Amino acid sequence: MATKRIASQVHKQASRLLREGYIQREPAWYRAVLDNPPLPLPAREPPSRTRFDVPEEVPLTRPSNSKKIQPLPVHYIEDQLRKQFFRDHPFEAFREKSLVEGATVESEHPIRGKEWKRLRQRGRNPSPEDAIRYAVNLYEHHDMSLSDAYASAVAQFRSLRSEITIARQVALAEAEQLGVEFGPSQTEITFMKENKALATWRDTAEQNHIAETDRKRWKAVVEREGRPDQWTKGQEYTRLWKEGVRPVYAPVFTQPQISQEGLTTPKQQAAYIASQADFLGVRPGLSS
Repeated sequence: MATKRIASQVHKQASRLLREGYIQREPAWYRAVLDNPPLPLPAREPPSRTRFDVPEEVPLTRPSNSKKIQPLPVHYIEDQLRKQFFRDHPFEAFREKSLVEGATVESEHPIRGKEWKRLRQRGRNPSPEDAIRYAVNLYEHHDMSLSDAYASAVAQFRSLRSEITIARQVALAEAEQLGVEFGPSQTEITFMKENKALATWRDTAEQNHIAETDRKRWKAVVEREGRPDQWTKGQEYTRLWKEGVRPVYAPVFTQPQISQEGLTTPKQQAAYIASQADFLGVRPGLSS
C-alpha cells in the first residue's frame, strides 16, 4: 500500500486503516486531530471571474508562461468614482453621517435605472453617495461614457448644494431681521469646552508651583569674588593656597544670629565655622 505523504490527509488515512482493521488501537493524537482538523491545501488556481469586478486591462486567465499564482484584483466602478469625487470635494468627507445600522437593510430607492434621469429626483439635498450612484446609473443605463456621467453628476450635485446654501443664508437673514437670537454653534461650544479644560491645567500648574516654592524654605547664598564667568583654570586657587588663604565652604546665612556674646554677622559666623575644621589641611605660611 502506498504511504500518504500529504500532512493534511494523515488523519484520513488513519481512519481508513482503522476501519479495515490494519490498526488495532487508535493513535494518541487521533481524536485531537479529528476535533481540530488541519487546514486544506490552498487551491493552485484562483476561481474564474467575470468582468463585473475585474479591471478591463487585467486578463481573466493567467498566461501560460507565468509562474506566479495570485488572485485577480477586485475593482468596482463605484470605488473609482468615489476616489475621484472626494479628491475634487475633500470637505464633503467632514460632513457628519450616522453609521449605525438599523434592524433591517435599507431598501433600494424606487427611482432607478432608466427612470432616474436627474439627480433632483431623489431629493434637493443629495449626499456624495447619491451623486456617485447617479453617475454609475448614467454609465450603465443611459449609454454615457464614464467621464461624461461623472461630469454631469458633479455639475448637478454642485447646483443643488448651492441652492441649499443660498436658501439657508436667506432664512438666517430673515430670522435675524425678525429678532431671533441664536445660541452658540457647535464649533463655539467645542472651543468653550477646550478653553475650560486648558484653564484647569493652568490652575493646576500654578498650584504645583506655589507648593514647590513653599517646600523650599531656605537656599544657600554663596558670595563669589570677581565676575561669575571668570575662569582662571585653577591658577587663582593655587595662588591663594600658596599665600595661605583659608577657603571657606560654609554657607553664608542671610539673617544675623543672636548669641550670648551679642549679635553675630553672617561673615563672622562663616569665619567661625571655617575655623572649626580644616578640610584641606591648609596652614598659614605653607608654600610649595
